[in-house]
Amino acid sequence: MAKLYFSFAAMNAGKSTILLQANHNYLERGMHTHVLTAAIDDRAGAGKIASRIGLEAKAYPFEASDDLYQHLKLENDKKPLDAVFLDEAQFLSEEQVWQLARFADEFSVPVLCYGLRTDFQGKLFDGSAALLAIADSLREIRTICWCGRKASMVLRIDEKGTAVKTGEQINIGGDDSYVSVCRQHWVSGETRG
Repeated sequence: MAKLYFSFAAMNAGKSTILLQANHNYLERGMHTHVLTAAIDDRAGAGKIASRIGLEAKAYPFEASDDLYQHLKLENDKKPLDAVFLDEAQFLSEEQVWQLARFADEFSVPVLCYGLRTDFQGKLFDGSAALLAIADSLREIRTICWCGRKASMVLRIDEKGTAVKTGEQINIGGDDSYVSVCRQHWVSGETRG
């Protein structure tokens, strides 16, 4: 029986790199995969996943309104899938998480989701909350704060590098907009010692 997996971390922990490496391992063995990413995150270009170390792959850019069960069923009908990889899982809706679980259960295809657990205000994203609730397997990918402790939180920063604690939950950005820190430095808003 295949499972629904959720690998989560703060920003810059290497989630996309791990996803791309795992996908490559399947492809290298002649297996068929399908890769998805959130359309809202187009930093690497539309329909593309890219890691900071230079790895990249084309991906289906899912929208909030997409029925992912139907999408994956159609892909599987074309050619049976051996695995599904999904990046930026925090942008899934709760309904889409259930669609992914249904697909994994009915077609016995592992669905591996990668994303953030919490936003810059320390709140769960909808997709992450649903995955934490129903995924068969949870894995934390670790990165470190500037102080050397485990970074489990994300600070949004302004152009001066000052922590911002209010605003819309979703503001697509990279190293210029966010810093991964430990809980202590998230509370204090310190981005450097």
